[in-house]
Amino acid sequence: MKIIVPMAGRGSRLRPHSLTVPKPMLPVAGSPIVAQLVNEIARVVDQPIEEVAYILGDPAFFGPAIEEELIQVAKNLGAKASIYRQLEPLGTGHAVMCAADSLSGPIIVAYADTLIRTDLSLDPTVDGMIWVKKVENPKAYGVVKMDDANHITALVEKPKEFVSDLAVIGIYYFKEGETIKAELEKTMSQPRGEGEEFLLNEGILAMMEKGAVFTPGAVKEWMDCGNPKITLETNTKMLDILTAEGNKLVSDDVILDNSKIIPPCYIGPGVVLKNTTVGPHTAVGEGTQIENSTLTNSLIQKHTILQNAQLHGAMIGNYVKFDGAFSFVSIGDYSELTK
Repeated sequence: MKIIVPMAGRGSRLRPHSLTVPKPMLPVAGSPIVAQLVNEIARVVDQPIEEVAYILGDPAFFGPAIEEELIQVAKNLGAKASIYRQLEPLGTGHAVMCAADSLSGPIIVAYADTLIRTDLSLDPTVDGMIWVKKVENPKAYGVVKMDDANHITALVEKPKEFVSDLAVIGIYYFKEGETIKAELEKTMSQPRGEGEEFLLNEGILAMMEKGAVFTPGAVKEWMDCGNPKITLETNTKMLDILTAEGNKLVSDDVILDNSKIIPPCYIGPGVVLKNTTVGPHTAVGEGTQIENSTLTNSLIQKHTILQNAQLHGAMIGNYVKFDGAFSFVSIGDYSELTK
């Protein structure tokens, strides 16, 4: 089994936090989004992971340090890591085809936009699967159309009329990667108008027209990281999930000086807490120092210094210096707010 991870986007809705760190690399509940996604797929899939292929964007933004971190994620699974580049935003199908050399055998395509919890059981009798989640407002999503045999017959983007309430979450299984590769090659050979993209859905629909059978897969949890507010909600959910699963979230070398941690919380290595209460539902990254503060439902990244902070629902980046009495903040890397 191979996992194909398109992640070339800049994550503009998550700015300023994605200005210096690509969105899929942002830690939520202590670990980058993409690492958690890949690890969850590897945890539940019933086949060894042979390769993880990442499709990155501009090397000036997705540089060597990011490549090294992604390679290590694959190595931790005993898998080969492959790095590809999508230098122009030409669509989801184009992104997948940037990894054309890896599109063989059984593959899972997983877009690194969200976090999931699923059993991800694969149906060996079908040509492909598309994972979905029931939603209240299907008009805001791409949804699947089903027949009486529980087969997917169409993919409809933001339907004006009701088609189904099963939204596509961006995870796909193909029994033979060569098949979707061949269909996308045909799609990309066709001329396009200005701004018109090459979509993965076109390749899937072409497969269906030739008789390929696709069925839906269900996820237990589907958590977005689209903007700071939603990312904080996802951080809260993931802390609850990881705690319930028995994960150790507080590093052994945390220094507590007249301070306490109210779980669930993630507290990274080398964190120093002085006269401070952290939690519940707060993640604090490696090397951060917090003094005379109270933090709840917040997400603080690495090597930041916080003083005199009373924060609820705050999202603060890396290498930030903050001293103040604000009740809500969302500030990016290398920022300073001091008195």
